[in-house]
Amino acid sequence: MADIALDVWLYGTLACYGGGTEPGSFANLQMHLPEGSTMADLLAHLRMPTEERGITFINGRLSAMPGLQPDLSHVLCNGDRVGLFDLKSMWPFQYRHGVMMTDEMAHAMDTEKDHGLRHTYRKG
Repeated sequence: MADIALDVWLYGTLACYGGGTEPGSFANLQMHLPEGSTMADLLAHLRMPTEERGITFINGRLSAMPGLQPDLSHVLCNGDRVGLFDLKSMWPFQYRHGVMMTDEMAHAMDTEKDHGLRHTYRKG
């Protein structure tokens, strides 16, 4: 089975999963995973619990945000660029309307009662 190459960016406190140690820093990893790997496989490889990530982008398309992470089964492709932001890196909710999304995220937002347009998030 062939490998795929990924360009992975970890921002804020998530940088520690890529070797970054400075607060507020970032880590950029050039990774290889087996073909057919999913976002869940990437997170497992990084040893990152999915609950620790906030806004997530795959190739500039929104794929997850706190409380709505439909991208775990998203199959990654060779050359994909993945950006994972920590929970402190919030994105103003009013900018989410009309954003480009992965198919999984678009479906999840359509089926959410509030369409994923929250201005606050709570653990629980």
